[in-house]
Amino acid sequence: MRATPVSRALLAAFGLAAAVDLVSLLAGAELGHQIAKPLLMPLLAAYAATRGAPKLLVAALLFGWGGDVFLLSDADWAFLVGMGSFAAGHVCYLVLFGRSRTSPALGVLYAAALAGTVALLWPDLPAELRIPVAGYSLLLTAMAYRASSLGLLAGLGGALFLLSDTLIATGVAEWPQLPAPDFWIMLTYIAAQYLLTTGALRSSGGKREGS
Repeated sequence: MRATPVSRALLAAFGLAAAVDLVSLLAGAELGHQIAKPLLMPLLAAYAATRGAPKLLVAALLFGWGGDVFLLSDADWAFLVGMGSFAAGHVCYLVLFGRSRTSPALGVLYAAALAGTVALLWPDLPAELRIPVAGYSLLLTAMAYRASSLGLLAGLGGALFLLSDTLIATGVAEWPQLPAPDFWIMLTYIAAQYLLTTGALRSSGGKREGS
């Protein structure tokens, strides 16, 4: 489905919310982040829906919104619930990607990255989070790998999602962080969800045209 004035307005609103969130993080304006972050995924999901997106894509984005909201809290239980919401979104993405072929060599690279990252993080993670983080990392890596089945944009989105959550995990493990770590986490996350959405929309549009 082609872009309509409504879909263009929703995409512009998503871009504005993203800009406000990122600038707020750089400026240390916590209120701006608290307001803008929960708006991101509903706006992107609404944009996708007006473009005729598959229901699984919309569901994945809304589960991402749930994760975003819970991760605004510093409580351990909120972190686990948020991670669970993101995990549900990754399941939606995996079902959406179907059984299309992906590169075995890319799979080997992702598997090596998963094993190395979990092994390095494991000793520094809180004991009660080790198993949940390892399980979530396996699901996230599978999603990132399978995203490439929808093309370059979705594949890059999957890789950026993995990078974003790895940055979160290094913070939980209390590793040294980049300056303004939340900015880099949100920048890679916002780009990831947008690229996954764009790749999925292009793929579904191509399938409709070819049917």
